[in-house]
Amino acid sequence: MIKESELILNKDGSIYHLHLQPNQIADTIITVGDPERVEKVTKYFDEVEFIVRKREFHTQTGTYKGKRLTVISTGIGTDNIDIVFNEIDALANINLKTRQVNKKLKKLKFIRIGTSGAIQKNIPINSLIATETAIGFDSLLHFYKSETIQETKVALEVYQQLALTNSKSKPYVVNGSKKLLKHFTSSGEITTGFTATNVGFYAPQGRVLRAPLQDEKFMDKLSNFKYQKLKITNLEMETSGIYGMAKLLGHRAISLNAILANRITGEFSKTPEKIVDNLIKLTLEKLLDL
Repeated sequence: MIKESELILNKDGSIYHLHLQPNQIADTIITVGDPERVEKVTKYFDEVEFIVRKREFHTQTGTYKGKRLTVISTGIGTDNIDIVFNEIDALANINLKTRQVNKKLKKLKFIRIGTSGAIQKNIPINSLIATETAIGFDSLLHFYKSETIQETKVALEVYQQLALTNSKSKPYVVNGSKKLLKHFTSSGEITTGFTATNVGFYAPQGRVLRAPLQDEKFMDKLSNFKYQKLKITNLEMETSGIYGMAKLLGHRAISLNAILANRITGEFSKTPEKIVDNLIKLTLEKLLDL
């Protein structure tokens, strides 16, 4: 039995942070960072069954052309991913009344719809990238027994080529679902990428406003990194956590990125809402035959 201090429930029996009950989630879950983006997805639904809001976690479950889907906002960062994925997995695979893990486990599908910035000159703004492999510059996965799901050779190359100081977290590298990657890239509208997940938006992504950078060449090192055929294509803040937690818990995950900026050319999309909306509609359609 899982202790009350480890599996925390609210008075109504819902899971602690998300305030969700097991019947309120589907087996296919779309994650978005921004709570306001949830409704930008579900506005295309035939109907919405459940709407639950708690903190930055906004969840809606309903159907799109007959397919039941859940859309949940995670907020920004892999720390929130740790909460969302553990609690959704608990809803699917733990009996909240007996506090026992179910004998038969569900394998959920997670699809991230997010925004991102490219760090290769040849990647145009307003393009779409599905992450094949993610680098985590956070330390989330190192708190779990996760060595078997990590791409340790690639991670070592990242550490060495970027000449990271000991004061920074050791990077980890993890792959997404090959099956989902193939499904979402098969038509050619979305290309594959190697994504860096950073622990912040400013200095961790090489941005300077007033506070100086510890390593002024960090962005150049990221864009010039190469291991075999791998080059880092884009930056964001959740994918490595999504891939790591999904693999640890036996689920499938794919991260779909709308490229709104190119950090090398200095461009930013003039139609960011349109490109995100295009990605939403494309994702929903591709989910129908998944």
